[in-house]
Amino acid sequence: MLGGMTDVELESLARMWDEHMKVPFPRAAYWSVVEGEDMVLLDTETAGCVISTLEGRLDDRLYRILLGCLAALDKVLPFIDDEEAVRYYRHLRDTAAFVAGTHPAGAA
Repeated sequence: MLGGMTDVELESLARMWDEHMKVPFPRAAYWSVVEGEDMVLLDTETAGCVISTLEGRLDDRLYRILLGCLAALDKVLPFIDDEEAVRYYRHLRDTAAFVAGTHPAGAA
């Protein structure tokens, strides 16, 4: 068990992240701000939290950042009008939600 995550959950997260990393960043998201959120920065911050989880380093500070990213993803998804970007950010959101749901504070 790593940081509250079971081996099965960690393997699931690793698979989700591998899938995500195979998808190119959507062109429509470059230089894009949706509902006040810089889409590149949102991707970067969320990715940092997921990678930290995979490395066993998701502390309380990063968990709060992850929750902020998750809220931002929920806010922007209805306003993204590019299908490629919608798929990309929906998968990123689902991955972040998976991490949040398996974190001891989120699973309680």
